[in-house]
Amino acid sequence: MKDTNQQYDKAIEQCRDIFIKKTRDYGTAWRVLRTISVVDQIFIKALRIRTIQDLHTQKVGDDIPSEFKGILNYAVIGLMQLELGQSMVEELAVEKVEVLYQQKVNFAKNTMLDKNHDYGEAWREMSQQSFADLILMKLMRIKQILSNDGITLISEGIDANYVDIINYSVFALILIEEGKH
Repeated sequence: MKDTNQQYDKAIEQCRDIFIKKTRDYGTAWRVLRTISVVDQIFIKALRIRTIQDLHTQKVGDDIPSEFKGILNYAVIGLMQLELGQSMVEELAVEKVEVLYQQKVNFAKNTMLDKNHDYGEAWREMSQQSFADLILMKLMRIKQILSNDGITLISEGIDANYVDIINYSVFALILIEEGKH
């Protein structure tokens, strides 16, 4: 059996490394993003993955794994923004960002472990196309929640959808690393 814990941690470490380096380069410019803007950034990346999958070709250098890493990092930004509150021009210390990032990915990993227990790692049999489609569906759900002023009657909130997006991205990265996509 595959060691999902180690594979998950490796995928997260690759994403975190990119995120922290970009934070050092750009600061926390992402603090100005409202929820819909975060959703749109993820949407653009997921749609690009889908287009590359459908056309079997690409003209821009970033490959599919890079796009899944970007999606994951924007979903973490989304979770951080929900916690930090109103988007604003605000510079956060890199050390604070590292702590927030780790908190969000730890929560996502714990959610994954609970779901893996119940679902028996069914994600290992899924296609990369499904992960892109599921991410797009989660984004459409977030947009609907936003149009309902953040209120849901029975469904999970925006945060749960971001957590699922993080986990779908990790699953895709693991399967790509294994050569299954």
